[in-house]
Amino acid sequence: MRRLAPVALLLALAASAGNARADTFAVVSTPQFAVVTLPSALPSAALPNTPGAVATPADLAAAPAVPVTLSGTGLLDLWQQAGAAYGIPWQVLAAINKVESNFGRTMGPSSAGAVGWMQFMPSTWLRWGVDANGDGIADPWNPQDAVYSAARYLAASGGAADLTRAIYAYNHADWYVGEVLGLASVYGQSTGTVLSLDRLQQSLDEARTAVSTASNRLVAARARAREIAAEAAVWQRRAAAATLLSNRLADEQRAGRIGERRRAADAVAARQAAALDAARTQLEQARQAAAPATFSATTAPLLGGPTYASGWAFPVGGGPGAVSVSHTHRGAPAADIAAPEGSPVYAIAQSVVVSSWARPDPQCGIGLTLRTADGREWTYCHLSYLEPGVVAGAQLGAGQPVGLVGSTGDATGPHLHLQLQPATGYPQDESWFQAFAGTAFSWQDAQAGARAQAQAQSQPLRFLSVLPASAPPPVRAPVFAVVPAATRAATPVVFFSRSGP
Repeated sequence: MRRLAPVALLLALAASAGNARADTFAVVSTPQFAVVTLPSALPSAALPNTPGAVATPADLAAAPAVPVTLSGTGLLDLWQQAGAAYGIPWQVLAAINKVESNFGRTMGPSSAGAVGWMQFMPSTWLRWGVDANGDGIADPWNPQDAVYSAARYLAASGGAADLTRAIYAYNHADWYVGEVLGLASVYGQSTGTVLSLDRLQQSLDEARTAVSTASNRLVAARARAREIAAEAAVWQRRAAAATLLSNRLADEQRAGRIGERRRAADAVAARQAAALDAARTQLEQARQAAAPATFSATTAPLLGGPTYASGWAFPVGGGPGAVSVSHTHRGAPAADIAAPEGSPVYAIAQSVVVSSWARPDPQCGIGLTLRTADGREWTYCHLSYLEPGVVAGAQLGAGQPVGLVGSTGDATGPHLHLQLQPATGYPQDESWFQAFAGTAFSWQDAQAGARAQAQAQSQPLRFLSVLPASAPPPVRAPVFAVVPAATRAATPVVFFSRSGP
């Protein structure tokens, strides 16, 4: 059986090959791949399930009341066993599991209708789903069934010969392929890396969520306290203007009762302020612990770290799997950058804060305006939390945290509203913004139907291994060998160098 080297080793070999200068290679014949004999209990990747061949839950889109969970060691064993069964590197299965469902923490159904541990479309599950745990049901919400099915689907998509192609068949997006392979290469360093990175991410996510939640509660508590204070002021003014002593006393009594409610509301706000301070401390500790990993271009999106390009930083962290933007915006030109509540927000470049507001504006919510070195001003809106140091006159570096994504103000969901001030053009049209497509965000306009296309029901084609019809047309990958100088004259050769052919 042909073995695949670990992903990290493959990438290392590719990097070392890229450093060669003017080496000469000749195209040699591609060997046929050996047929893999699978355990009798598992279906082959050569053909999909026939209709009715496997039993599935009555409603594939219905999440179980009590989801199945696995320990870190259990997940590692599962990825390795499923990968060995179908000839797919376990690191790739782990990376897909992470990107698709965060190791079973967010299993959908997604907006596209994908479900379960490995986010299969129901129609695709019927063709490739596996009953790996032997309970008689092929269930996408079960980790064993889902991971083995993903390995089978990748194998059917040509994963034994071309991982990039197989991953693209899983989800038709270049950013997705890059994120999975990059993460798999990191996981390939050691099994402990998978769990340590997951712990760092969970710690950061929980700390950011806690800060965002505490900030929202503080905003609400302070708003309530202001409402009660305004109500008390009305009755105090009425009491002062009353001409009859009885009216004055009645108004003062009512103002006094409202004053008691105000003191209680102020106490609630004070408790929420203390909770925010505690959450902020936890977030800073989590940031410090994760700082080394956020400097890596591969792990930064996983940890919500900033992504850089040519002196600019994308304003929202989380990577193209979590962050998306439309090319257009209703009303004035702007970019609504969709991301989960509590996602980190960064300064787009070296800049100075023109103004900031922690009390939500009715339209913009919590936000700020900063001026970049070219003299242009950019406004951020709808934050759930503003960093304490982001005040007028503060100097910011590219990628410096300024707050967290929220939905304060006039917003229908969590996102960062970014616009020039005045709004003279779309941020999406800026070359620096477009440079982050596929690395820091994905275009919403290009997402419709991507997974449904990627996991199509069409009968697979045969090319060395079985390939789904939804994949790009088969391309026979050449195999290269070093050609001795004495034989170059008689052998067709292709010259390669670092600068290109």
